[in-house]
Amino acid sequence: MRRTSNTIRTRRTVHVAAALLAGALTLSLTACSSDDDKSSGNGSGTGTEDSGSSLTLPKLDGTTLEVAAVWTGAEQANFKKVLAEFEKRTGAKVTFVPAQDPIINFLGSKIAGGQPPDVAMLPQPGAIKQAVDKKWAKPLGAEAKAELAKNYSQGWQDIGAVNGTRYGVYYKAANKSLIWYNAKVFENAGATEPATWDALLKTAQTVYDSGVTPFSIPGADGWPLTDWFENVYLSQAGPEKYDQLAKHEIKWTDPSVAQALTTLAQIWGKKDYVAGGADGALQTQFPNSVTQTFTGGDQPKAAMVYEGDFVQVNIAQTDAKIGTDAKVFPFPKVGDTAPVVSGGDAAVILKDSKGAQALATFLASPDAAEIQAKLGGYLSPNKNVDISVYPNAVQQKIAKALIAAGDDFRFDMSDQAPQAFGGTPGKGEWKDLQDFLKNPKDVSGIQKKLESDAAAAYGN
Repeated sequence: MRRTSNTIRTRRTVHVAAALLAGALTLSLTACSSDDDKSSGNGSGTGTEDSGSSLTLPKLDGTTLEVAAVWTGAEQANFKKVLAEFEKRTGAKVTFVPAQDPIINFLGSKIAGGQPPDVAMLPQPGAIKQAVDKKWAKPLGAEAKAELAKNYSQGWQDIGAVNGTRYGVYYKAANKSLIWYNAKVFENAGATEPATWDALLKTAQTVYDSGVTPFSIPGADGWPLTDWFENVYLSQAGPEKYDQLAKHEIKWTDPSVAQALTTLAQIWGKKDYVAGGADGALQTQFPNSVTQTFTGGDQPKAAMVYEGDFVQVNIAQTDAKIGTDAKVFPFPKVGDTAPVVSGGDAAVILKDSKGAQALATFLASPDAAEIQAKLGGYLSPNKNVDISVYPNAVQQKIAKALIAAGDDFRFDMSDQAPQAFGGTPGKGEWKDLQDFLKNPKDVSGIQKKLESDAAAAYGN
């Protein structure tokens, strides 16, 4: 189940991607917010085509479908609006089924009980491969594959394939190489946006000297810690090493891993740089890590928070305005090139039917993506989504950069790993990096634990 086979990119193409993404983001991510919502087009009833759309969907009156995903809060609410549009166009009834991490375990229990959902949104290529190996996943039909071919670059199509057969529609993407900051804190401190790791450390010290803790880190959730590591590792060790580590072709005891962990410890190991220190961070969940950065005026609990474009959903729960109060810069380069790490969620059919295939086709279309894009906190790898529907200039630039990169990106490393190592709360890489956050001096000990857990999960 280890990973899909087509996510490897050459050093040249990754450097191209870095130039596209980092350059575009550096020039434009601090643009002022424009909150004008764009219409995504409403369905014209059940059956055929939406006004202004070339997408044809079947009549599905009397059909019931279930879609499982781990999404909660605003993310879940926004996706339900997409499902509501599918219901309106087809006459089907779609129920959202809240799942728990790891979703493969959740689906296993559902399938064992004879009640699998029709479609599941899988957040890892490794999970897609596992669903195929277990014979849960059903191949995409001709209509869904045609929609994929029309709207997605080859790289995004390939990530959803196993042994050449298409199973996944990557409905949602993420740019996971961003650091968001409280603009008022930076202004008061006289801090500037850093382009390198050394400059980031200097910016952190400047912010600290002004009386505000530099970083908010959600240590209660293991996955943001893996994302921190991946950005440092990709930039510092390079794309070839990144691919090798992702496939466990090199061990976690490799000197390149020690170097990345030692670099991370320059922030994680400095308790005055982390809101609440290590103990506080380990009790801070991801949503709170964002909101505490953008509440409290110019005296928040932290000045910066690292994570992807989806941070906007959580910023929207505060009074901060994106582009003015809340700004963002690309993850600074640690080595020769700024990192470009992407993630995503794919729709995979578990119960093959006319309705499930129609839903996969809809999710592969710009019609579906544009509904959620205008709501914020969402990024689509669909190249035919109208960029203007994104709700602010910051998000529009992030989306443009992702599409401009085409096939040239690195997918989240932990998402490529077996879920037992890279995607399970309290186990594997998530737990090991939480332990490292608690004790960043023990680089060697954490490396040995990471390697032991990886070897067990990969089976080598």
